[in-house]
Order: sequence, then C-alpha cells, then structure tokens
Amino acid sequence: MARSKGNTPGPFAPFEWMIAWRYLRARRAEGGVSVMTWISLIGITLAVFALIATLAVRSGFRHEFVGTILGANAHVTVYTTLRVTETGQTTRAIEDYEDRAARLAALPFVTRTAPLVRGQVMSTLRNRNAGVEVFGISESDLNSLPGIVDPQSEQGDLNRFPEGISIGSGVALQLNAVVGDRIKLISPDGVRTAFGTSPRVKSYEVVHIFSVGRFDIDRTRIYMPFAEAQAYFNRGDTADEIEVMVKDPDAIDDYLLPILNAGGQDTLLWTWRDASGSFLRALDIEDNVMFIILSILVLIAAMNIVSGLIMLVKNKGRDVGILRTIGLSEGSILRVFFICGAFTGLIGTAAGVVLGCLFAIYIEPIFSFVNYVAGGGVWDPSIRGIYELPARLEFGDVMSAVILSLGLSFVVTIFPARRAARMNPVEALRYE
Repeated sequence: MARSKGNTPGPFAPFEWMIAWRYLRARRAEGGVSVMTWISLIGITLAVFALIATLAVRSGFRHEFVGTILGANAHVTVYTTLRVTETGQTTRAIEDYEDRAARLAALPFVTRTAPLVRGQVMSTLRNRNAGVEVFGISESDLNSLPGIVDPQSEQGDLNRFPEGISIGSGVALQLNAVVGDRIKLISPDGVRTAFGTSPRVKSYEVVHIFSVGRFDIDRTRIYMPFAEAQAYFNRGDTADEIEVMVKDPDAIDDYLLPILNAGGQDTLLWTWRDASGSFLRALDIEDNVMFIILSILVLIAAMNIVSGLIMLVKNKGRDVGILRTIGLSEGSILRVFFICGAFTGLIGTAAGVVLGCLFAIYIEPIFSFVNYVAGGGVWDPSIRGIYELPARLEFGDVMSAVILSLGLSFVVTIFPARRAARMNPVEALRYE
C-alpha cells in the first residue's frame, strides 16, 4: 500500500540534521570530518576576517578623511568673476561681502557663512622657515568652525585670537614654536615704494595652536583676525572669498543653483568635491578592486569545502547505500551532505565576523603593537594625510561579507551533495 502524502517528511527534517551532525562529529578513522574540512573552515574564517577588516579600514579612512575636510574647510567657496578695476588691474575682491554673506546665510540649508582673506606667505622664527597659508577670519566665524572648536588637540587660548594668530600644529613643529612666541610673516606683495614693491614683514604672537587631524592642513594653515589680514595683504575693505557650510554636504550638488542665485550674477562656486573629488574617486576605485580581490579569496576558501565534502562522500559511500536502501530519497541524501558543507561555511563565517569586528574595535592597540614591533614609522601622516589608521564598522559592510561568504559556501556545497544523492545504492554496497 502506498504511503500517504501526509506522512512524507518535509525538507530538512530532524533526522537529516541528526545524520549530518553525526557525520560532522565522527572521528577521522570513522570517515568523519577530514583535514580538508578543517582547512576550509580556517580558510573561510581568515578570508571573512580579512574582508571585514579591510572594509572597516576603508570606511574609517574615508569617514576620517571626509570628516577632516568638512571640519576645517568650506563645503562651498564663493568667489566672483575676474574684473578690471579703474586703474587697469584685475581682481576678484568681493566689496559687498557682508551683504552677500547675509544673503547666503538666509538660505534654509546653509548653517554658516564667513568672509575670508587668503594669502600665502613665508613664516620664520629663530632661523627656521615654513611656507604657510594665512586665513583672515573674524573671531566669531572662527569660533563656529567645527575643526577649530572641537580639534583633536590644542594649546593656548582661542579667546585671545584678536591679540595674535592661531597656527596649525604642523606649522608649530616646523618652526619649533610654542604659545607666546612671536612669528614673523613675510609677504612678497608688500609696500609699494619709488624703487618698487618691498616685502611686508610683521610679527604676530602665537596665542593658539590647533590640530584638526589632517596633516596637510595642520602643516600649512594660520588663522589671523579678519581686519588685520585686510591690512596686511592690502585688501582694503574687501574679502577674497566667502566660505559656506551646509546641513548635508553629500547633497551639495542640489544646493548649487540656490547659492548661485543668492550670490549674484558674478558668482563662482568651488565645492569640497571639486577640491577633493579626484582623491575620493580614486578611493572608490581602490575600494571596488580590494572588494573583488578579497571576494576571490573567500571563493578560494569556499572551494576547499568541495574537497572536504567529496572526501566525506567517498568515506560514507556504504552509509549512503544503506540509507537509500531503507527508503531515504535523493533529496534527503543531498540535504544531509549540504548541511555538512554549509555548516562548515556557517561556522567559518561566524568566526571570521567575530575576528573582523574585534580587529576594528581594538585597532588602536593592535596597530600600536605592530608599530612597536616594526620599530616605528609604519604610518607616515605626510603620505596618508591623517595621523593614525582608522577603522569604522558599518552594518552594510559586515552584511555584505556575511552574504558573500554564506552564498559562496552554500553554492559550492551543492555539487558534491548532488554527487552523493545520485550515488547508486547497488554500486555502493556491491563490495560490502
């Protein structure tokens, strides 16, 4: 009499899990888990760990780099078109900078505007020189700059800014300057005399030293009171540019047209993406290449599951024949061996995720140890632009690594499992 359909066990029935678990627990002498299975388990663990660690460092580096850009630089810089003055000179000076700044600040998405005077000069202190870029800015605007208000480190008193200048930590290091020293600033575009233009030299007290976390900013930047910068650079009552910060820097392209309209007909814009776009695009390309390379490593590790599972199928050929004889279907046999292989991928993936997350969380002591063992100098901020190796765990990055690893593990497991399911029980038991 035919067995009723209601008594047919469904897929992944408890007895299938029991058989698979017994195979996984069996000793090697009994035809259980082979050395290749352990190798594939370790391989998947290391591959997933490397993938998550790389994605975390990538996310951390990008977040740190973009954060320091947006913390100390304008999201949009407003210029004016080049024009000719009555004396025949060309200039981009903004005469109505207060009105323009007020119009820009009235936009709903703008969080901050600040007129600036900029110029490149030579700084000197006790026979030490450094090329720097001076930013003339008002005290209130400087106190609203995120990278200065909340720096990585600082010395001195920012409240004394009207009495002197604020310099980057890299500038202080090059000049061997400390708070209270007086730095000479030398500008080639100085006083006009009957014998030509003589350099302008003036000394300023260092009242504040800051570090925003970007080596190139800390190494070159000096902030000077706005009125003093106007006098020092012969700007009169004008500004060179207006820096604008917005609520959502990533949506800067959507803000350009309203900013242009508020700035006026002669307005030119330069966004943070224009300044760092090529570097960010290079980061995107590197991220994609690294993900592909590490995905190949995960695939190679997953392929070891095939080798281990084939050896398990060969060792369990007699068991397969008996199970098929007593009534197990091809689907049940396939699922038994699929569970064996998938379990390896699952355990390896879980272990890799744990190791990768621990690496991202404890990257500072790990990197300090590596730097100590290597004798220092492993991380050069002049090349990387930031002072330390960052790591940032993103849920999407972790999930992409998990999905990739489990997907590959499950797919490659199907082929040896199908081989076991299609095994002829007569051939399997012929010599038993």
